[in-house]
Amino acid sequence: MNIKNIQALAQQDMTAVNDLIFSKLHSDVALINQLGVYIINGGGKRMRPLLTVLAARAIGYQGNEHLQLAAIVEFIHTSTLLHDDVVDESNMRRGRETANAMFGNSASVLVGDFLYSRSFQMMSELRNLNIMDILSDATNIIAEGEVLQLMNCNDPDTTEDSYMKVIYCKTAKLFEAATRLAAVIAKQDQATETAMLNYGKHLGTAFQLVDDIMDYTADAQAMGKNVGDDLAEGKPTLPLLYAMAHGNEQQKSMIRSAIKHGDGMEHLDDILAAMKETGALVYTQDKAEQEADKAINAIAILPESAYKQALISLAHIAANRNH
Repeated sequence: MNIKNIQALAQQDMTAVNDLIFSKLHSDVALINQLGVYIINGGGKRMRPLLTVLAARAIGYQGNEHLQLAAIVEFIHTSTLLHDDVVDESNMRRGRETANAMFGNSASVLVGDFLYSRSFQMMSELRNLNIMDILSDATNIIAEGEVLQLMNCNDPDTTEDSYMKVIYCKTAKLFEAATRLAAVIAKQDQATETAMLNYGKHLGTAFQLVDDIMDYTADAQAMGKNVGDDLAEGKPTLPLLYAMAHGNEQQKSMIRSAIKHGDGMEHLDDILAAMKETGALVYTQDKAEQEADKAINAIAILPESAYKQALISLAHIAANRNH
């Protein structure tokens, strides 16, 4: 299946999710409506709510609670984007100006807070303590991941293990919750819940690994953000760490300086050459594909269906996309 086939399969559910998102986004405060609609309409893939919908259908769920969960997951994700762009001082996301560039940092942070709190209101409507436990744990771990990433910025001694912990916390954890919750509302056994958890975790890891590759390889217009943003911010992502560990002394020194001082854009061509020479991007791509394979293997216990095939295809797409 390609992404259009997958979207067509989930179209009815996703239309309902989008309607719910805009209904729950409404506020009596005009700026919240304005900024909220701007960011929600930002052309994102809706990957996380799509996962919740597909996972629920893949295990035979017939109710409507998956729609609410999908909207909650998207609200949590969107609130983290608003906060991240302020922290990173980003001015471009998904091919257009970030909310903080359009509306200012203060408005972005506060509307991000609104979306977080609205998501918890929506959780409480479900009257399910297990759902509350999973999502409150996820939001806390996401916040920890962002702080860990902040601590790693400009630190050339960051280890690969530390990097992997950051991407689990800040990205894979919400993917994990998005698919695990489908099993929770469907009242599945522990084996199925664990399978869905592992699928989301490994898919999210693959997704972030490819994101970090694309910071050095993708066309800015296709990617929807500036090439080299991570490098400019001194973020020690896996392609940089691997190139630094396996490069010659000149390359190691150059990359250490780029991470430490955030001046890597001045040496972008040389850093890209070092990544190619050391196989850093190939190494990172291989890890992404390994994670995608783990995600696919995790859901081997599910019955065969178009929805299971969609989940399998999404794992391949996540690991091999170029935008």
